[in-house]
Amino acid sequence: MKEKACMTCRMVVEDAKQCPNCNGTQFTTFWRGYIVILNASESALAQRMGIKAPGKYAFRLSR
Repeated sequence: MKEKACMTCRMVVEDAKQCPNCNGTQFTTFWRGYIVILNASESALAQRMGIKAPGKYAFRLSR
């Protein structure tokens, strides 16, 4: 399966029709770079990106 990123919150998922993080339904397979967040409250980058839950997130999205 090809990974895809949620267009709303940028979470990267494999086989999902709905994002487990924000319940979004729009995804893209065109994304570049990712960050793995283990503890969002302790990560300055997660706070800058608006990430509140642990997981794998895409840096840059395109449609």
